[in-house]
Amino acid sequence: MRREKTHSAVNNSPLAVVYCQLFATFAPDFQRVSHSAERILARWITHYLLLYTKNTMYLDSAKKAEIFAEFGASATDTGSCESQVALLTYRIQHLTQHVRANHKDYVTNRALVKLVGQRRRFLAYLKRKDIERYRAIIKKLGLRK
Repeated sequence: MRREKTHSAVNNSPLAVVYCQLFATFAPDFQRVSHSAERILARWITHYLLLYTKNTMYLDSAKKAEIFAEFGASATDTGSCESQVALLTYRIQHLTQHVRANHKDYVTNRALVKLVGQRRRFLAYLKRKDIERYRAIIKKLGLRK
């Protein structure tokens, strides 16, 4: 008796519903779809979803205004050390997730290291000038353990 193939890419993917719908549309006999065709279709779907469903940037002007309002004196206070450190922290967290997923992306890794260094310089300045503000921003952002 012939063993039926298990479609691992379909079963383990969070896009299982989309895969099944496309397989049902393009391949009426679902059990006979080869693994190579499955991989090609899975890659195409992932590429399509990444390109066309992600239409917003991770850091838009509304998010910046929200960060500045929370950590600065007002939503238009873009130059204070606290608001700059908060903005850099947000960008660092985003890039850290990207570098973890794409470990060979050396350009982004270098940009991440530069941002961390810039944040360190802001924090060093703040620590020199006003230790209470430094302690407050560190506690609010949860940077030091």
